[in-house]
Amino acid sequence: MPKFDAKSFNPQAFKYAVDRVPRTRLNEIRKSRVLVGNPDIREVFASQNGTGYARIAMRGLLDGDAVNYDGQTDIEATSTKTFEQGVVVIGRAKAWVERDFSHDITGGVDFMDNVAAQVAEYWEDIDQDTILAILKGVFSMTGGKNAEFVEKHTLVVDGPMEPTTLNSATSKACGDRKKKFAMVFLHSDVATGLENLNLLTALKYTDKDGVTRDLTLYSWNGKLCIVDDGMPVDTTGDEPIYTTYVLGEGSINFEDIGAKVPHEMARDPKTNGGQDTLYTRQRKCFAPFGISYEKTSQASLSPTDAELANGANWALVHSGETEEAQRSYIADKAIPICRIQSKG
Repeated sequence: MPKFDAKSFNPQAFKYAVDRVPRTRLNEIRKSRVLVGNPDIREVFASQNGTGYARIAMRGLLDGDAVNYDGQTDIEATSTKTFEQGVVVIGRAKAWVERDFSHDITGGVDFMDNVAAQVAEYWEDIDQDTILAILKGVFSMTGGKNAEFVEKHTLVVDGPMEPTTLNSATSKACGDRKKKFAMVFLHSDVATGLENLNLLTALKYTDKDGVTRDLTLYSWNGKLCIVDDGMPVDTTGDEPIYTTYVLGEGSINFEDIGAKVPHEMARDPKTNGGQDTLYTRQRKCFAPFGISYEKTSQASLSPTDAELANGANWALVHSGETEEAQRSYIADKAIPICRIQSKG
């Protein structure tokens, strides 16, 4: 029986093989504490029979002015408001096919180890694409408090990055809470400029054989940097404008919701002389803290990257009144997310 016959495929063993492969980028994001679990999200999707969208409560903070305690001034009482945050499950699927002849012609290459190594990195890239689509959507919000957030949490540099740029951007966004920022997504052109200024330090990885190599991961002022040429670049003007995202600890709630059958094999003995197809599926929730997914424009039960990048689908978390003037909004400085737009 072929090793990858559908009847002999062991999904638990395959998952183990995938998980044991070092996943440098997503692991480093998690180490930076940018992604944090949220039991409310986990519970709402577990208790609602696998729904793809939900709204969870966020408790409001105490506010209002204290009165003068002088024996003649009445003490006025206020109550906290409950906020709601929309969260969505993002489903993705992919399949790969391997012909029997490929195994024969290569002298018996181990398909399992080969696929396990590549599947881990593939889904890591997909998760990163998802995060970048969400960030694009957040910074495409318009109107009222949404527009105020975008302006305050954006720093435009009239030229290339400078040694003080990161500190200025995080300070503008979150003031005395700027120390919460932990990670930077940046284009390789931007990274090269920072390297030339000796501002970036390459991180290293040592594999199980003791071999040490540089990663496409760096640190800048103690913050993890991930270099990715998938970062937005606006080339419509005389000079390209690069977008860099800076994220803080706990800035994105993350839960792996899971699929009924995350991995499975199908055997086709006829096509191409015989071939095996590996099918993979995942359902995950990435919810930026303080930002609600409103599902204003979504065609199916899972949003596409284009729909995640649509600013109309996002809004600052608020108390829900119809009139904006009556709403209480989450304090924007509590959201450690910002972007830098520069010419290098």
